[in-house]
Amino acid sequence: MNPSKLVRVILWMVGALLSFSMMAVSIRQLSGGGLSIFEILAIRSGVALLVLLILLAARPELRVLTRPHRLALHTFRNVVHYIAQFAWATSLTMLPLAMVFALEFTMPAWTALLAVWILSEKMTVSRIGVVVFGLIGVLVILRPGLTDVNPAAMLVLGAAFGYAVIMIATKQLTSTESTFAIIFWMAVIQFPLSLLGSNPANFLSLAPSHILPAIAVGVGGLTSHYCLSNAFRAGDATLVVPLDFMRIPLIAVVGWAFYGERLDIFVLLGALIIIAGVIWNLRSEHARARDSLAQPGFPD
Repeated sequence: MNPSKLVRVILWMVGALLSFSMMAVSIRQLSGGGLSIFEILAIRSGVALLVLLILLAARPELRVLTRPHRLALHTFRNVVHYIAQFAWATSLTMLPLAMVFALEFTMPAWTALLAVWILSEKMTVSRIGVVVFGLIGVLVILRPGLTDVNPAAMLVLGAAFGYAVIMIATKQLTSTESTFAIIFWMAVIQFPLSLLGSNPANFLSLAPSHILPAIAVGVGGLTSHYCLSNAFRAGDATLVVPLDFMRIPLIAVVGWAFYGERLDIFVLLGALIIIAGVIWNLRSEHARARDSLAQPGFPD
């Protein structure tokens, strides 16, 4: 990779890492300010919907991209996404930030299992490895039998499973839907789901100190995925994914600096084990893809 591309990948990933961290801190601040998780997620999807509607008004040619071809799959994906998001956001208010982010990275293990079952993909040694390493990493982080396991950890693992389902559904949607349509219908479907459990009076009674976190959670929700998508567009997954794992030490420092959370060596060790499995599988997938292109009949 040439230096200019590498710089672009790093800059996009810095944006993604800062956005994810900003969103986590904002959720903590807003939940402490009297807003429920429903209301926090309403702010997130409401800001996203507002931005997308402004884009549609400014660029009418985008309207054709919003036309859904598989509305049922959009609905299924976003209901699951909403439930997973709700569990993840709730866990941020109950667990150390570093533990939430570390357990969330079990998502690739769930995705590997679901891809075999739903997409009929082959279960390779490295895909088995990512599942085994993920399980070992979770056991190191939670240490069942040696310490009390916070039930909120199950929320994160459930959210990670939900995110894996979303990954499979997104892969299926990309065959017929544009990226803009996937994001647009995510906001359209999830915004009313949030309003169902929200108290409108709480939005009007926000303290001035919570206005900035409210803006940050909405902006962070958009910029995190935008930056991550552009990082993948600028460079290979073998470079982007390891950089994404920097979320864990970054959020550990944020938790220590802002909330006095201790830097738990077992959380970091478990995270490293999970990361090792993901990187092993990622490199194996990359090697298999390269070898298949090098077979006779394909351009080298």
